Parts: sequence; structure tokens; C-alpha cells
Amino acid sequence: MSLVEYGDGLRARCERNLVAFERRPSTDETLTRAAVAIVVVPDDAGRGCFVLTRRASKLRDHPGQWALPGGRLDGNENHTEAALRECHEEVNLALPSHNVLGLLDDYPTRSGFVITPVVVWAESDAEMTPNEDEVARIYRVPLADLDHPDVPGLRSIPESDRPVITVPILETHIHAPTAAILYQLREVVLHGRHTRVAHYEQPTWAWK
Repeated sequence: MSLVEYGDGLRARCERNLVAFERRPSTDETLTRAAVAIVVVPDDAGRGCFVLTRRASKLRDHPGQWALPGGRLDGNENHTEAALRECHEEVNLALPSHNVLGLLDDYPTRSGFVITPVVVWAESDAEMTPNEDEVARIYRVPLADLDHPDVPGLRSIPESDRPVITVPILETHIHAPTAAILYQLREVVLHGRHTRVAHYEQPTWAWK
């Protein structure tokens, strides 16, 4: 079976790699806690994909940007609960907690959040519709696209001594924090390489 073919083999590989991965949580209590859902789902060709959204242009924060379904934790929610709730709210996909495969490293952002990525499996019959108040469009991006030789893209900026990371997909460039999370998805979940990404920088326009 191909690594990126959707099915039981891919799920088992993802679970095995996540179990073996010792994730690093953030201990910075000054940051607002948030979570995103990395949803593994097939496309019409049977390829394993992840769900990516384009945020609605009318949103107050980060309008029109590329994002994974997610948001800040509400009340006493944990990361898994928040990621699954946001997935349901944004793309109308209700996933049970037993479909969660594991967590990746926390990623602190320049805008004052710390994001916990939650990897979750969606069944082959999963259907999604965008919440028009939050999401302009939903994409199923083949996991194989993350293995392109141009991933990751790294560049330096005068404002930071950390490299800015991008992921070129969908004929555009996805920036951190989403880019950093997607790169770790490739490294850890798909290939079992314990690669860290919290040191990668965001572009300056994302610092607010």
C-alpha cells in the first residue's frame, strides 16, 4: 500500500508514529490556549488527504488566510475537545473522540496563542460543508503534496534570527503557524521522524 493511499494501513502507520513521538507541550502560561484539527480524509481518488480551509474575508482576525479548522479553548475544554468542536463548527464534520490519533508539538505564535495540533481520522464517507460565517472554502489536500522537494521553504528576515517557514501547496505558499504544523505532520505522522518546528518563524504580518 502506498503511504498516502487512504485506508487502514495509513491509519495504523499514523497511530504508530504518533505513539512513538514524545511531543513537547508549551509551559508558557501567558499564552492563550488554542487547538487545530488535522483531519485525515480521502478524496475522490482514494488518496489520503488533510483538510485545509480558507478563512472568510469578513472575519475580524486573519481574514482570507489559509488555516486548519480550529480556535481557542472554551471554558474547561481540553485540546481534543476544542479541536473536534471547531471542526464541527467550521466545516460541519462531527468526529468522535476515539478517532483522535494523537497530538503534535505545541506551536507558540507571535500573536499570543499556543496551538496544539490534534490529528484525527475521518471515515471515507465524511462530508463537509463550510460555515459561511467563518470559512470561505474547504480543500482536501493530498498528503503526498507535503513530500514535494520544495517543502519546507525557508527564508531569513531582518526582524528575527529564526527562519520563516512556508509550505508551497495549492499553487500558493502557506505560512506559519499552519506551515510549521503541516511540516511536522509530514515528518512525524507520515515518516516517523521526530522533527521539531516550534523554532520556525512566522512572517511579520502574522505577528499581530
